[in-house]
Amino acid sequence: MAAAEAEVSNKGVILKQFVTGVPTEDDLELVTAVVRLAVPPGSASVMVKNLYVSCDPYMRNRMSEHNEASYIEQFVPGEVLATFSVGRVVASGHPNFKSGDLVWGMSGCEEYTLITDPESLFKINHPELPLSYYTGVLGMPGLTAYAGFFDVSKPKKGDYVFVSSASGAVGQLVGQLAKITGCYVVGSAGSDEKVNLLKTKFGFDDAFNYKKEEDLNAALKRCFPRGIDIYFENVGGAMLAAVLPNMRMNGRIAVCGMISQYNLEQPNGAPNLFCLVAKRIRMEGFMVLDYFGTYNKFEEEIAGYLKEGKITVVEDVAEGIENVSAALIGLFSGRNIGKQLVTIARE
Repeated sequence: MAAAEAEVSNKGVILKQFVTGVPTEDDLELVTAVVRLAVPPGSASVMVKNLYVSCDPYMRNRMSEHNEASYIEQFVPGEVLATFSVGRVVASGHPNFKSGDLVWGMSGCEEYTLITDPESLFKINHPELPLSYYTGVLGMPGLTAYAGFFDVSKPKKGDYVFVSSASGAVGQLVGQLAKITGCYVVGSAGSDEKVNLLKTKFGFDDAFNYKKEEDLNAALKRCFPRGIDIYFENVGGAMLAAVLPNMRMNGRIAVCGMISQYNLEQPNGAPNLFCLVAKRIRMEGFMVLDYFGTYNKFEEEIAGYLKEGKITVVEDVAEGIENVSAALIGLFSGRNIGKQLVTIARE
């Protein structure tokens, strides 16, 4: 047996059962399997050694059983969780990939993954930048921020921009792109530490700790006495209800996510929706999957900003496959500071 085809241990994280309410680490389990470092004969598959895996809020939706159509498939209990990762190709049957290539894309929460649809993988064109960035600012969350801000929100210089969950992987980039565009930007976050990060590290004009505000409407009026042109929505619930009356005429709301609703058995309805009519507000949801075709343009632009020092990145990095469960579950209590990822292996 060739060394490249050796059988090796492969630790991974599975979902034990579908989740109702707030997920806990007990809903996940670290298991060990054996994998052969090869692709099936005649297959166009790619075997990847995962170096970094991403923990993202949308994964909560996949942990619940779907009784109706959803935008993404649910996880299968007993199978390894799917996630975006950065990896190195160790074996390939696909002409576009060779052993040693650095890639990012949908993979598994495990040490090695056989990817049967390698067309979904992206080659990493800027390995001189930290590879972990391809789980965040140069990966799916970064493209989400870029597409949602520029394509959906359609910003103009001088716009007043509000970003909820602003210190996370998406929000921190939205705010910085808004500043590059010449907008006034305010963010909300769930701790004083995160608020300080927004103002000192990411260059937001102002920020507030929503957990300390008894009246979100008053907080928004204080930060936006002239109203909000663009709201980048990551939270939903009470925050959306407070934002709507504070929107300006012809405002735009880009709906990226609603993390406050993900663990509720009965989601909260949003009052004040008539503001959409009275103020001619455009509220639009979007999916990053629709923008993967524009990835190369996005990668080059953001890589340029990173090299010029125009964009700053803050990551929350857990070490080791055994810490995936804690890192993922921590997202839903706001435990992370910045983009949450887990280092699985060094190169």
